[in-house]
Amino acid sequence: MMGWLGAKLYDRLMRGAESKHFSQWRREALSEVRGDVLEIGAGTGANLRCYGEAPTRLVLLEPDKNMRKQLLAKLAGASGNASSGNMPDHIEVGTAYAENLPYEDDSFDWVVSTLVLCSVRDPEAALKELHRVLRPGGKLAFVEHVLDYEDHANRRRQRRWQPVWGMLTAHCQVIRDTGRSIEECGFQFETLERDRLRLGPKIVRPVIRGRALAV
Repeated sequence: MMGWLGAKLYDRLMRGAESKHFSQWRREALSEVRGDVLEIGAGTGANLRCYGEAPTRLVLLEPDKNMRKQLLAKLAGASGNASSGNMPDHIEVGTAYAENLPYEDDSFDWVVSTLVLCSVRDPEAALKELHRVLRPGGKLAFVEHVLDYEDHANRRRQRRWQPVWGMLTAHCQVIRDTGRSIEECGFQFETLERDRLRLGPKIVRPVIRGRALAV
């Protein structure tokens, strides 16, 4: 769980990475998202600006109470009702974990995961749940930290520093082969980009992003 101070400062700490990389990557991954949408690990709401009017229903799940508090404040401010705590009618905020979603099969057109599968306790269980709640032809939009596919020295570095990094970052795992997990859990890539941050620790720089079809 993110501490209250970490949640309060999260957007400020991520500002550099967002401006150089993640804002653009989020927009590209979410450019076709519409209809009934489920986002896991919504955090402080970094993806909100990417949705526009496309979703008819947007369910934002954030189990961390400190991050959820920031998310709710941002939603209330965006709706112009910060003092009353209201938010747009088509948006719901929930507390469920990705590994155990409280929704029926075939409930959503899209599911969204950005910088989340690196920190869930069981990524395969989470992906199987995402696949379950998607309607036929539904898709997953993702941007995720991953194990380095190209730099063998950095891959060794990731494995060596993972225990320390995990303790410092609320269990973020930079040694997961998330691309393979997505495929093994019933998805077929529609678009897949392997990219790299140009700032921050080398162990967190490898990233995959794109969209995958539930098959």
